[in-house]
Amino acid sequence: MNSKCSAMSMIEKDATQCNAPENKITQWRETPTKKILYAPKEETMILLGGLTNLQDKLIETALCSLSPNFIALPNPNLESFQKGKAFGNRGQCNPTYFTVGNLVKYLQELRDKQGLTTEEIVKKYALVTVGGCGPCRFGMYITEYKKALRDAGFDGFRITSIAQNKGIFQESDKEEDILDLSPKFFIILLKAIIIGDIINLLGYKMRPYEIEAGSVDKAMEACRVIVSKAFEQKTNLPKALWDCRKVLKKVKLNRLQPKAKILVMGEFWAAMTEGDGNYNLHRFLEAEGAECTPQPIINRLMLTFWEAEYKLKKIETLAVENGKKIDFSNVKSRLLIKMAKIAVKIHFGIYAKAIGLYNYEIPNMKKLATLGEQYYTLDCEGGEGHLEVAHLIESVKDNLSHLTISIKPFGCMPSSAVSDGVQSLVTSHYPSANFLSIETSGEGAANFYSRVQMALFKAKQAAIEEYEILNIPRNIPQKVHNYLYQPHNKKTGTAAQLIASLRD
Repeated sequence: MNSKCSAMSMIEKDATQCNAPENKITQWRETPTKKILYAPKEETMILLGGLTNLQDKLIETALCSLSPNFIALPNPNLESFQKGKAFGNRGQCNPTYFTVGNLVKYLQELRDKQGLTTEEIVKKYALVTVGGCGPCRFGMYITEYKKALRDAGFDGFRITSIAQNKGIFQESDKEEDILDLSPKFFIILLKAIIIGDIINLLGYKMRPYEIEAGSVDKAMEACRVIVSKAFEQKTNLPKALWDCRKVLKKVKLNRLQPKAKILVMGEFWAAMTEGDGNYNLHRFLEAEGAECTPQPIINRLMLTFWEAEYKLKKIETLAVENGKKIDFSNVKSRLLIKMAKIAVKIHFGIYAKAIGLYNYEIPNMKKLATLGEQYYTLDCEGGEGHLEVAHLIESVKDNLSHLTISIKPFGCMPSSAVSDGVQSLVTSHYPSANFLSIETSGEGAANFYSRVQMALFKAKQAAIEEYEILNIPRNIPQKVHNYLYQPHNKKTGTAAQLIASLRD
């Protein structure tokens, strides 16, 4: 035995087998206890979910236009959370418990209510999720899924992931090759996400001012059906969105109500989900007399583009001995990223104008990076990175909201431990900022609502004062109640913006 091997411990010898170089170390995989003959790809039912309710349904329909085997999971609820805690590891964040438990709950219902055997479910069904990295348990979701599924009796259930930072350039795993990650797949997926964002944004703008309760939700569902048919029949999507105007115009609004405008940001899933996962925060705020400004999925997509460009810039500034003056691989990557950004913005603009969303701008990531880097290093990629800090500063400087809420899971390392620590310095420099950082744990809703209500009181007072100091005309034109009338000025609240626009 050579000296190098003799210096190793027995464990190291077993792991590396340095006397047997033909046995290379491979990536560890958690394999089922017994061999399973899975259904072929074309017969595999692929489960997906995790975005807003509307987007999950649109994505299901859109992807079914490519293959009929996609199924959107139902919205996670408290039962999902409880199953996640029962079968998952201890100490996880509540998005993990909600999403993992939601899958377990769905599979149990297939078995107990629809009569499928466990063997049939494991062989024929699979889940596609999103993977990540950094100091977040987001990077360990697949391991958590497999652990919970094994303990729940579904050992060997297949799970594949889409790396959130690789776009169309995904690495195929031949052992779990259940998804055709073609450019066409991603184009259809992005179209559904963008359209879902646009309809959701209009819903949040309209719902607080509806005269008939529930009328906006009915209109949004009708719009989803119209767009879904366009995906199914592969017809013109802008035309379908134009048809949605007819539905939305019928909704009667009273927009001259001074309501606090609330910017909701924070950890991606907690800020975006609509349900028990964040104590139905958006609906709670609306019930309390506020208008929400949520963070759409496209914001996270634009951050991914920015992060890719930032990495390339750092690589290009490195001094490499005998290196090329121009690395054409970097040039190609930069060009592809630029083209992808342009394509996303063009599609967003076309779809938004077709349905009638005018007064909305996709966040300028360079501007936000400039605002955030004074307080938060741009090299930190955990969670939303510098965006939480930058969004608060932008909100104060540009009068975007009366209150900014940063919501995150209990113990979220990037958001709670890092961003919130920096926000205390930000608020000391911007004393006019009305900022609330709040955590969710899946339990304790009463305390959560109490804290939101205290912060909301100040925001509502600010919205009323902003509105009442204006000279309100005696004759108000009917156009102010039409959702298509979306003036832009320095006022924060919708009602104040409308009255100010009549004076301009």
